[in-house]
Amino acid sequence: MSSGDLLHINPPELQFPFELRKQISCSLQLSNQTDNYVAFKVKTTNPKKYCVRPNSGVVLPRSSCDVIVTMQAQKEAPPDMQCKDKFLLQSVVASPGLTTKDITPEMFNKESGHDVEERKLGVVYVAPPRPPSPVQEESDEDSSPRASVSENGHSIASEFTPASKAFNEQVGHQDTSFEARSLISKVTEERNSVIDQNKRLRQEVELLRREANRSSGGIPFMYVVLVGLVGIILGFLLKRTNHQLLQNEQL
Repeated sequence: MSSGDLLHINPPELQFPFELRKQISCSLQLSNQTDNYVAFKVKTTNPKKYCVRPNSGVVLPRSSCDVIVTMQAQKEAPPDMQCKDKFLLQSVVASPGLTTKDITPEMFNKESGHDVEERKLGVVYVAPPRPPSPVQEESDEDSSPRASVSENGHSIASEFTPASKAFNEQVGHQDTSFEARSLISKVTEERNSVIDQNKRLRQEVELLRREANRSSGGIPFMYVVLVGLVGIILGFLLKRTNHQLLQNEQL
């Protein structure tokens, strides 16, 4: 902090985090530690390059004021990042109740007998602040079995994955076996049903044949043909059922 009889200036120089093609601002704090009203005015050797807000004002007794200095965007960096620009802060004791509108250039004229205090401020270019490096936040996954490591140095995830795969394959195999057994049981029931129906049909045919022999001594031709067709159909169904049963047993 730079101190004077009237105003304390913090910081004692203008520090700009220099970046090409970008407007950059820095601030100055002017502190009045006296019991007087203090008027100030800010000048620069390069007014086209800088914008000062406010460039003049009044600091009340025992109070402070912030001044913002903005540097226009620069197309190229100066040699060795050295800046020769200068600022001049002039301050003078003012009448009580003075406002910014009441400030005149004559108040800072030494030749007119005014006791003007002056402070020269240099300009320094500093490196812009680096963005914070991305840091991975600790998550629940870090404490999960996939991220933990066993005592012998092997990841638990590498041990858990084959076990899980084997378990899934075993469950899948059990599901397939269960479906195969269900299908075999169903086909077996159908085959047994066909065999039972064939037996009952043969018994009925035999019973009818005996009754026909008793009544007329022979079996009508159409009846024999009908019985033969029924026997062929039942035999085909029985053969197909046995074939399905054999395929399922092979699975």
